[in-house]
Amino acid sequence: MRNKITIVGAGNVGASCAAWLAERDLGDVVLVDIPQTEGMPKGKALDITQAGPVLGFDTRIAGTTSYDETVGSDVVVITAGVPRKPGMTREDLVGVNQNIVTNIVHSVTSVSPNAILIVVTNPLDTMVYLAYKKAGLPRNCVMGQAGILDSARMATFIAMELNVSVQNVQASVMGGHGDEMVPLVRYSTVAGIPIPQLLSAERVAAIVDRTRKGGGEIVSLLKTGSAYYAPGAAAGQMVEAILKDKKLIVPASVYLDGEYGLKDICFGVPVKLGREGVEQIIQVELNHEEQTMLDKSVELIRGTMGALKF
Repeated sequence: MRNKITIVGAGNVGASCAAWLAERDLGDVVLVDIPQTEGMPKGKALDITQAGPVLGFDTRIAGTTSYDETVGSDVVVITAGVPRKPGMTREDLVGVNQNIVTNIVHSVTSVSPNAILIVVTNPLDTMVYLAYKKAGLPRNCVMGQAGILDSARMATFIAMELNVSVQNVQASVMGGHGDEMVPLVRYSTVAGIPIPQLLSAERVAAIVDRTRKGGGEIVSLLKTGSAYYAPGAAAGQMVEAILKDKKLIVPASVYLDGEYGLKDICFGVPVKLGREGVEQIIQVELNHEEQTMLDKSVELIRGTMGALKF
């Protein structure tokens, strides 16, 4: 029986994720959206399908405005939501996306009660927390995509700086998805060599700063939108790790219950992904500087969580 993957939100991130998954033939894909133009999700699904003969995949892709076609999904990726607009406060954004994510979680869990949920909607960690509280699923079945994207950005900048293949670079970023993320410089390597041995402290600091501002840099260049190719691929990698039971260790936002001394919060930490979802939370040893950065990230997330209304 083929796997079934639902992506809620057929915008740029959702459609990019669908294309990434289709090319890997991981299962049937359903793109769900409720846009002003009813045919939009169907049009994007058809467009991706027609890439099949060129790229050599047979994935069946459906576009719909109803959750009826999502019944029995194995994995649901939630990308729907509104971006923060000029004049919109953090509380405004949380309020709008809280309603959207709550409705989506109710809709998908009612027809796919055993699905694993991957949240991409911002503010990421707060929306993962909301989805976990509303879904009624075990904590291993609800997670957020952020750390893979942030780590990929850091790896890209390291590779550019050293003029090496990205395949030689292993970067690791913990914490919240935002300006207070925690790039783990000591655990980031090139061909196994820690980057502090290859770069000056000044260059390492510049890479860390650019990683933290990576999303904003793209927004400033695009002017009318935000990143979607890399976020879509990052979410797709999480789906692949789950459906292929890869036991892949990546950073993801998950509900913590004592790990890293944190409780009742969703936070980006290294996890092992397999068929059961989050199969293990990996605890790494942090030094004083890293712990200080982590504490600041936690404070920021808890502040955003305070805007949720239950």
